[in-house]
Amino acid sequence: MHANETVHDRIDNATTSLTPTQMALGLGLVAIAAFTMVFVQEPMMHDAMHNFRHAAGVTCH
Repeated sequence: MHANETVHDRIDNATTSLTPTQMALGLGLVAIAAFTMVFVQEPMMHDAMHNFRHAAGVTCH
């Protein structure tokens, strides 16, 4: 990664280095996570997913 690398550069890099199966799996996992975060509003589940996102290095606020 370079200091002047843009999001467009990263997307171009990903599309050339990943197979269609890898992209489909990644998109599927993101869709499952988004669906779960939107529709599972149980406080314990919400807290668990929030902690998991932080553990995975995702900044959510």
